[in-house]
Amino acid sequence: MALLERTPRTLTAWLGGLPDEWVRTHEGEGTFTPFDVIGHLIHGERTDWIPRARIILEHGPSRPFDRYDRFAQSRESAGWSLQALLEEFGRLRGENLTTLRGWNLSEQDLQRPGTHPVLGPVTLRQLLATWVAHDMTHLHQIARTMAHQYRHEVGPWTAYLGVLHCQGHSQGP
Repeated sequence: MALLERTPRTLTAWLGGLPDEWVRTHEGEGTFTPFDVIGHLIHGERTDWIPRARIILEHGPSRPFDRYDRFAQSRESAGWSLQALLEEFGRLRGENLTTLRGWNLSEQDLQRPGTHPVLGPVTLRQLLATWVAHDMTHLHQIARTMAHQYRHEVGPWTAYLGVLHCQGHSQGP
């Protein structure tokens, strides 16, 4: 939870107030912009982590999770400003962490099984760990996407800048 509660503040400090050239840039056709990432994280707060945890706690493996639309932000973020998205993400994340804390999960609860529609059997512990790793993945993605703008400008220093050598996976399965 220590990392999950920091993500909204980190993104606001990092992206808030930046011009569109920074937040609407991408790594190529079909990849996420930083703006898209914030919309994607919002969609996850609404439909993924806590809703899926609730399914595990209430139904166990008998009810598979609903499928997740990894590209819903294209519709849902239309017309929003980046600042409004950052604020909405912070609000939703705060509500979700309050819910999570309120459950007072035990070690036994964390071992409870669920069913992912593609991956199959999972546990609540794995779901919650994935929530953290998902945040870290998208923080890395934003850094990589923004650094990508300088890939031709840095000259020979490219050899020392690992962020310019990372491969994206915005369109994954």
